[in-house]
Amino acid sequence: MKKIIAVLLAAILLFSVSAAAVAEDGSLEYVMNNGRLILGLDDSFPPMGYRDENNDIVGFDIDLAAAVCAKLGIELVVQPIDWSSKELELDSKNIDCIWNGMSITPARTESMAMTFPYLNNQIAFYTRTDSDIKSTEDLVGKKVAVQGGSTADDLLANDFADVSAAFAETLSYDEYLTALMDLQQGGVDAVAIDVCVAEFKISGMGADDIKQAFVLADDNYGIGFRKDDIALRDKIQEVLIELKKDGTVAGISEKWFGSDITVIPAE
Repeated sequence: MKKIIAVLLAAILLFSVSAAAVAEDGSLEYVMNNGRLILGLDDSFPPMGYRDENNDIVGFDIDLAAAVCAKLGIELVVQPIDWSSKELELDSKNIDCIWNGMSITPARTESMAMTFPYLNNQIAFYTRTDSDIKSTEDLVGKKVAVQGGSTADDLLANDFADVSAAFAETLSYDEYLTALMDLQQGGVDAVAIDVCVAEFKISGMGADDIKQAFVLADDNYGIGFRKDDIALRDKIQEVLIELKKDGTVAGISEKWFGSDITVIPAE
């Protein structure tokens, strides 16, 4: 009996501690009191978030975040950051969230409070239209381009290390536009890239000589918050679901991608 009572007391104590932790999460109140949500992003990642010809930051994520903030009755503040220091920017409260086509990974789930996936991107290989590359086997002995620090770069270095080991060379570029131009000129045989980014850039280039060869892996995008900011994370998710239901999300996706490619749950 004493053991049972001890177990029950321990359970009650654990529940009390957990409830207190939730009660102390003032993240939503913090943002609402400030009257603004500060969104951190890499401002050179079209079509998710980038600078247009007027140097204004625009993109799918910007429109989606603006719709969420309008629903909450607060201002959206877009803050460009050094992408390699994004966790530091978040933890120091320079920003309230990272919302910029950010892939959900085990490491990020461990260090941040991530939302559910809101868009299922894919990582694919793009080649010239006259190429016969159709699979990873066809990339043996080929030159492949990636953007340094990208999800494609990370996948080839880790999850698909055996595949990249068979390349003649893996070339790292500062940004994908240069990599795609090099592909056109024959400097590389393929580019590993996010599909939504590739299609946007290829369309802008008017490049009818580049095609998608095959998909390497799925890549879900999520929004990152400080690890303990559960209340804010949950409220943003709640609003996203509401915007999915009323058609706002579909309209934004159709504007940027031509169809609704989001994976936000409807309930």
